[in-house]
Amino acid sequence: MSGSSRVVAVLGPTNTGKTHYAIERMLGYRTGVIGLPLRLLAREVYDKIVAIRGPSVVALVTGEERIVPPRTQYWVCTVEAMPEGIGADFVAIDEIQLCVDPERGHVFTDRLLRSRGTNETLFMGSDTMRGPIAALVPEAQFVRRERMSQLVYSGSKKISRMPPRSAIVGFSVENVYAIAELLRRQKGGAAVVMGALSPRTRNAQVDLYQNGEVDYLVATDAIGMGLNLDVNHVAFSSLTKFDGRRMRPLAPNELAQIAGRAGRGMSDGTFGVTGEAPPLDEGVAQAIMDSRFTPMKKLNWRNAALRFGSVDALIDSLEVSPNDEHLTKARPADDLNVLKSLSQVPEVAARASDGPSIRLLWDVCRIPDFRGISHSEHANLLEVIYGHLHERGAIPDDFMARQIRRIDRTDGDIDALSKRLAYIRTWTYVAQRNGWVRDESHWREETRTVEDRLSDALHDRLTQRFVDRRTSVLLRRLKQKEALLAEVNDKGEVTVEGEFVGRLEGFRFTPDKSAQGAEAKALKSASLQALAPQFHLRADRFYNAPDTEIDFTDQGGLMWGEYAVGKLVAGAEPLKPMVEVFVDEAAGPDVEQKVQRRLQHFIDRKVAALFEPLLNLSRDEELSGLAKGFAFRMVEALGVLPRAQVAQEVKDLDQDARGALRKHGIRFGQFTIFMPLLLKPAPTRLRLVLWALSSGLQEFPEAPPPGLVTVPVAKDAPQGYDTMCGYRDAGERSIRIDMLERLADMLRSEDSRGGFEAKPDMLSITGMTLEQFADLMQGLGYKAERGEREKVKAAPAEAPATDAAEKPAAEETPAVEVSPEEVAAPTEAPAEATESTEAAAETPAADAASDEPEVEVFYTFTWGRQRQQNRAPRREQGQGKGKPRGKPQDGRKPQGKKGGKPQGAKSFSSRPPKKEKAIDPDNPFAAALMGLKGGN
Repeated sequence: MSGSSRVVAVLGPTNTGKTHYAIERMLGYRTGVIGLPLRLLAREVYDKIVAIRGPSVVALVTGEERIVPPRTQYWVCTVEAMPEGIGADFVAIDEIQLCVDPERGHVFTDRLLRSRGTNETLFMGSDTMRGPIAALVPEAQFVRRERMSQLVYSGSKKISRMPPRSAIVGFSVENVYAIAELLRRQKGGAAVVMGALSPRTRNAQVDLYQNGEVDYLVATDAIGMGLNLDVNHVAFSSLTKFDGRRMRPLAPNELAQIAGRAGRGMSDGTFGVTGEAPPLDEGVAQAIMDSRFTPMKKLNWRNAALRFGSVDALIDSLEVSPNDEHLTKARPADDLNVLKSLSQVPEVAARASDGPSIRLLWDVCRIPDFRGISHSEHANLLEVIYGHLHERGAIPDDFMARQIRRIDRTDGDIDALSKRLAYIRTWTYVAQRNGWVRDESHWREETRTVEDRLSDALHDRLTQRFVDRRTSVLLRRLKQKEALLAEVNDKGEVTVEGEFVGRLEGFRFTPDKSAQGAEAKALKSASLQALAPQFHLRADRFYNAPDTEIDFTDQGGLMWGEYAVGKLVAGAEPLKPMVEVFVDEAAGPDVEQKVQRRLQHFIDRKVAALFEPLLNLSRDEELSGLAKGFAFRMVEALGVLPRAQVAQEVKDLDQDARGALRKHGIRFGQFTIFMPLLLKPAPTRLRLVLWALSSGLQEFPEAPPPGLVTVPVAKDAPQGYDTMCGYRDAGERSIRIDMLERLADMLRSEDSRGGFEAKPDMLSITGMTLEQFADLMQGLGYKAERGEREKVKAAPAEAPATDAAEKPAAEETPAVEVSPEEVAAPTEAPAEATESTEAAAETPAADAASDEPEVEVFYTFTWGRQRQQNRAPRREQGQGKGKPRGKPQDGRKPQGKKGGKPQGAKSFSSRPPKKEKAIDPDNPFAAALMGLKGGN
C-alpha cells in the first residue's frame, strides 16, 4: 500500500450515482479493480465497461465466472474474488456498509482494511459507515452525495392496485413466486429477479421488465445492491427476513437500501407496503425519506493472517478475536464449519499433513454451498473433491463428465431447473480454480454452456408461469396508444399482434377462457379495440351473404353458418316477427344496424316464401263478410284450425264463401280446417317458432321428425302444440291431420253403432299395429272391445273399391296424398302392423298342418261418447237401423235438432212432403245423410 494513495469514502443514500462515479474514476487510470457485492451487479458493470473500452482489456472474475484477457487493464469482480497484489492504480469497493453483514461482512471489512490502489481507493456506501471508516482508516476523505430525486412513502396498496413500473419485494422464493403468480392473473405478468439466478437468467428477466413487456418486477432484496432498473415504486410484501439463523425484522437502513431503488436519475420515486406487511411506523418512514439512520459502530471481522502449519493452527488463526473496539468477531462462516468437520475425518486429516495440503484443504472448504443442502452433504462433496485434488493433482475428467452429464437436462419445472443451476454452479466454481482440472478451457466452456442452457430453460419456465405474453403485449400497445393488428382465421380464432386472444363468433367476441379476473377484462378491452375493423368487414360480408347461409333454429335463434347472430322476437302480428341482434357494443351502431337489416330481410322473405298461401289469403280484397272474418281467423292461427273451435263460423259460411276460401287451398276437414301446403316440414317448423313467439313461451317446443304419420304424444306440451305441428292427439299417439281426414273418409261407411273392425287400409295409412290403432280410435271417441276367435282359413278378401266420385263428401275431404317432399319416412305400416293385418285377413299355410285351431285377436269399434241427457236421439225418415247419421265433428255424437221427434218414432201427414234444405257438402255427416236420402 502506497503512502501517497488517496483514500476517499463516497457516502450517501441510493440514487446518488456513486457506482457510476467510481467507474468514471477507474477509467481515468491505466489499471483498476472494482469489487461489487453481487455476481449480477458485477456482470452489469462489466458490460458497461466493455461497451466503453472493449472486451480485450476488461476482466470479469466471480466465483463461477472468469474472463481474463491477456491484456487486462480493468478487473470487475465480486468482493470475494478480488485479486490481491496486482498493484492496480485504482481500487473501489461498492456497498461498503455490508461490513456489518453477519455472513459476508468479514470479507468487506478485510477489503476496507487491506485493499488499496496505488493512486486512489474509493469506498462507496451508506452514510452510516462514516464513523467506522474514520476510526479504522484515518487517512480517508469523505464525500457526501445527495439523492438526485425525492423518495416518498405512499402507504399500503393492494397488489391489484399496484401502479405500473413497480417492484414488489419478497424475502423467500415461495413468497416471490406467489406474488408473481398473482400479478400474472391480474396485470399480465411480472419479471422475477433473485440473487440465486444466473446472470443470464437474471438479465433475460430484467429485459422483460426494462423493455416494457411486463410492468412489474418481483424480487428479493438483491435489487437493493445497486441494480439499476427503471422502477417508480417499491412495495415490501414483508418487513422480516430469515438471516440464515432466525427470522428478524429489517432495520430502517436495510429498508432504505431497497426502497431507494424507486426513482432513477431525476425521477422521483415512492415506496410502501403490500400484502400482509403492516404499514411502516411513521418515524421509520420519515427516516427513510430523510436518509437518517443510526450510525454503525462495529464491523464484522475475521483474521486474514492465516497459519497453515497444521489444520488446528489454521482453525485457531481463523478464530482469533479482533483487538479494535470498532471490530467484532464474525460468527463462524460455512467455510470454517466445513473445515472443522473435515478435520475430524481421519483420511482428510492424514492428507492434510503439510502446508500445501492444508492450504489446498482450505481452498476446497471455501467452495460455496450453492446447492443449499445440509451441512453434512456439502462436507461429503468437498471431501471427495479434496481427495481427487490431493491424490491426483486434479479432478479426473471422467468424474467431472459424470457430474455434469447428470445435471445437463432442461426438462422439469422451475424448482427442478433452479436446483440443477445451483448444482452446476459448484462445478463452474471448480473449473474456474487454477489447476483444479487438467483441461481448464474445456471444462470452463462445458460448465458455462450447461449453465447457459439451464438459464435459458429457467427463463422460459419463469416467463411461461409468470408472464401472460399476450396480455402484456396488448396492454403495452394500448398504453403506447399504438394501433393493434388483429387477424381472424376461417375458424373464428382471433389473434392480436400474433397472440391468440379468443374467438369471434358471429359478431360477438369470446375471450380466451384461460384468462380470468382483471386479466380477462384487460384482454377483452384490448381485443375489442383491435377488432373494430374486423367487425365492419364481417358486417359487409354478412349483408351481402345469400339467404342460404342464414337459418333459424327451433328456439328462434338466427344463425349465420355455425354462429348465432341474433334471435326472433314477437312482433305486432304472428307473421311479422322482429329481430334482436347479437352484436358486441364495441362493434358500433353502424355494424349493429347493418346486421339488423339483413336479418329482418331474411326472416321477412322466409315467411313470405313458406306462408305464401296464407299471405295471399290475407291480401285477397275480394273476400268480404264472413269469408273475410274466417280468413282472418286462419291467418291468426297460422293456417291450421281445429274445426271444433270454429264450428259455428263454418256453419254460417254459405257455399260462395266456402268456394272463395277453397280457392286459396283451404280444406274443410272433419276434424281440422287447414291448408295442406302448410303441413310440409319447412312451414311447420317455422309455424312452431312463430306460434311460440306470439304465445310468449320461454322454451320453444321442437317440431316432430318430418314424414311420420303418427308420433308419440308430447308430454307436458303447451296447449295447441299438436295442432301447430299438423297433428291431432289421440290416445298415446298423435296422428297427422291430413291422414286423420283420410281415416275419417273410411270410417263414414262403417257401422259405428253396431260395431266394426279395422280394415287393412286403415292400419296401412296410420302405420300402426292393431293395438296402437285401438288406442288411437279410443282417443278419437270410440270404444274398442278386445276379443279372440279361432282363426279360419280364408282367401284374401279383395278390398271394395271406393269411388271418390260417388261420395259427395269427397269433394270436401279429398285424401291428402303423401308426396316424397312431405314425407321423409315411408307411411306403410311397420312389420308388426302388417303381420296383424294379415292375421285378420288370411290364415298362414302353416296353420293347415296344425290340428289345434289358432286364435287371433280382434277389436270391435263402436261410438263411445254419451248423448246429452235431455235430448233424445232421432232418426230421419227411412233411416236404416243402426246407421249413424254421419261421422260427428270433433269426435262428438251427432244430436237431434231441438224440438224434434224422438228417434225411432214415425210421423204421418196428409200434407205434401216439405222441401228439405240442401245438404251442406262441408257437413261432416254429409256422406251419411246422402246415403239416408238414397235409402228412402
